[in-house]
Amino acid sequence: MNETFLEPAADTLRAWALDEELKRTVLASPPLAAAAERIARRYTAGATADHAIDAVRAGVRRGHTGNIDYAGESIRDAATARHETDVFLGLIDAVRAADVPTAISFDLSHVGSLVDPELGLAHARELAAASAPLGTALMISAEGSDRTDLVLDLYEALSAEFDHVGITLQARLHRTPADLRRVLRRPGPVRLVKGAFLEADDVAHKRGSAELTDAYLDLAGELLAARHPVLLATHDEALVDALRERHGDDALQAPGVEFEMLQGLGTELLDRLHHEGFRTREYLIFGDNWWLYALNRIAEDPTRVITALADLRQA
Repeated sequence: MNETFLEPAADTLRAWALDEELKRTVLASPPLAAAAERIARRYTAGATADHAIDAVRAGVRRGHTGNIDYAGESIRDAATARHETDVFLGLIDAVRAADVPTAISFDLSHVGSLVDPELGLAHARELAAASAPLGTALMISAEGSDRTDLVLDLYEALSAEFDHVGITLQARLHRTPADLRRVLRRPGPVRLVKGAFLEADDVAHKRGSAELTDAYLDLAGELLAARHPVLLATHDEALVDALRERHGDDALQAPGVEFEMLQGLGTELLDRLHHEGFRTREYLIFGDNWWLYALNRIAEDPTRVITALADLRQA
C-alpha cells in the first residue's frame, strides 16, 4: 500500500485513540460498541483477570512467559484510581493463586498519577509490595512524551524501594538515550519499545524511519553491553533480524534478555524465536477499557484495518 497514505492514516488512528469524545460516542451506541469490541478481541485476552491467566497458560504451552496488563489510562479522579488499583491488586492475587509465570504491567496514570503524583506513587507502592513475592517484574508502561518526566520521577522513587520494578522506554523519543543512562542506575528490567504515541517530529523519530531503527539498535546495544535485564519488545521481523545481525545471537540469548511481543501480533515469529533458543514473553491485556490500546495496535500498521473488517464479518 502507498506509504504516502499509510502515514496520515496512522496519525488519524492515533488521534482517534486519544479522542475521548469519539470514544464516548462510539461506546454509547450499542451497535457501534459491539462492532468495536469485536475488532478489539484480536488484541485482548478478554474481560477478566482469569481470561488473561488462561491466555498466559496457553502461551506457556508454546514456550513463553507472560506479561499481563489491565486496560486503562489517564484516570482523572481519586475514587476511580482507587478502584483501578484494587483491580490490579486482585490480578496480583489471582496470579499468585494460579502460579503462572507472568510479569504485571501498568500505567502510572491508570492508578492516579494525573490526579496527584503522590497518590499515583502510593498506589504503585501497593502494587509493588503485593507483587514482590511473585518473583517476577512489575513493569511501568510508557506514556506520551508530555508525561515522561513524571513517569521517570515516580519510577525512580518506586525502584529505590523495590528492585523488581521495571520501566518502559521508547526508542522513538530523542530524549531516550539520556533517559536510559538515568534508569541504568536501577536494577529493574527495561522494556524497550519503538513507541506508539502521536508525537511531533522535534520530539521523536518518524515511524518506519532508518533513524528509528538505528536508535532502537543503539539503545539495545547499551543495555546488552551493561548486561542489564531487558525486554526487547517488538513484533517487527526486520528489526529482530537487525538486532541479531548487529548484536549476535549469543548476546541476545544471554541471561536477562527476552523478546516480547503483543498478543495477536508476531505470534509465529515469537514461536520461532523460542524454538531457536531465545527467551520469549507474550504481552496480554484484559478489561473493558481497550479503546486506546486496540486503536494504537491498528495504527502501527494501518493495513490492519482490512483485518478489522474481516473480524467484523466473521463475528
